[in-house]
Amino acid sequence: MIRPVIGTVAARVVITAANLLVVALAGQTLGTEGLGAISLLVLGITLILVLAHVVGGGGLVYLVPRLGVRSVLLPSYGWALSSAAIAYALAQFVPLAPEGTGIHLVALAFLQALNSIHLNILVGQERIGLQNGILVIQNVVQLLGFGTLLAWNGADLMDYIAATYIAHGLTVLVSGWFTWRTAVHGTFAPTTGNFRALVKQGGYGQLANLAQLLNYRAAYYLIELFRGTAALGVYSVAMQLAEGSWLVPKSIGGVLYSKVSNMAAQRRQVQATLILFKVALVFGACCALALILLPDALFTAIFGNEVRGLRPLLLLVAPGLVAMSGSQVLSHYLSGTGRIRHNLIGSVLGLVITAFAGWALIRAHGSLGAAATATLAYTTSLTYQVIVFLGITKLPLRDLLPRDHDVRKARKLWQRYRSVRAERGSYL
Repeated sequence: MIRPVIGTVAARVVITAANLLVVALAGQTLGTEGLGAISLLVLGITLILVLAHVVGGGGLVYLVPRLGVRSVLLPSYGWALSSAAIAYALAQFVPLAPEGTGIHLVALAFLQALNSIHLNILVGQERIGLQNGILVIQNVVQLLGFGTLLAWNGADLMDYIAATYIAHGLTVLVSGWFTWRTAVHGTFAPTTGNFRALVKQGGYGQLANLAQLLNYRAAYYLIELFRGTAALGVYSVAMQLAEGSWLVPKSIGGVLYSKVSNMAAQRRQVQATLILFKVALVFGACCALALILLPDALFTAIFGNEVRGLRPLLLLVAPGLVAMSGSQVLSHYLSGTGRIRHNLIGSVLGLVITAFAGWALIRAHGSLGAAATATLAYTTSLTYQVIVFLGITKLPLRDLLPRDHDVRKARKLWQRYRSVRAERGSYL
């Protein structure tokens, strides 16, 4: 398991760096208003993907080993197209994106839905290295395209949109080619049972993702309502930086989901989860601490003169980031063992905190209130997941905390990985 984790972490480093460079370019050329508009566009796309992923999302990772690739492809494609049609109709009445970008919102969401289908199938087949490579290509192409368009015809929101078209269009073709090569067994004809399994597994997951998304992003709409798009631009940069601390935990969680979905022995599932949970907490805490120690002047130099006051936001959200680092691992364990409803309950509990505390805190304190609300919501979700995990495994709470012997275990695992890599040669 160490090899795919290391490869995923390396890929996440490149992806996070590319995303931050995109944000930096937008901040330097489009200002906080442009950053706010991009944040709303990305949020609108993500909301559409919540519906699209009911069938074509993370549930595929769990079901591909059980149903086969052919059985899930056509239902997933059909659902993605239907989701795009529903989103287009809804966008005529609900402002899901900045004015004048509605059609691009739907088209980009459809491309990303297709890409998600292919990539989740690859993860379900434990082809994690290939998935990582495709995602790296996607983000690097978007960065290069955005930078080229900004230099070519001046700064405009359409430069970001065009670069996103290029990046996601390319990766849909690449990921689709690798996916269809494996569709050799089973039948393409969808069955009622298979479709019901897709909806059941994906439905719970997407309800949980929707609740979690609202935990992450409901503050965006409230900040724009009470403080305006420029304030939202500053807060979105802070959250981009803060969520970068999940680089390792998200990588670990994705690999764990794939592994647990293909493991039969509960003991091995629990052992893997315990080790990776502790690693995620440590990395999350280290990253959060590093962000807090960085000076505001550095952020201003990177993201533009209008982006100021990030450090207090990062300080308030730091405990929540550590909590969500652990949650990334436990949520993937619950998904990989078919207990996805608990992720939904944990996310809803966090959303309740966001709804009640967020309105009052953001209205009174703006972005600072949003950061404090995020910490409360994230901590609530993790607390529920910990209670459920301990109830399932019958372990004491102390087993979730880093201890002295964990360092020895980690060292042995690393030595074993180095030994195997030396025998096989580098995979880079």
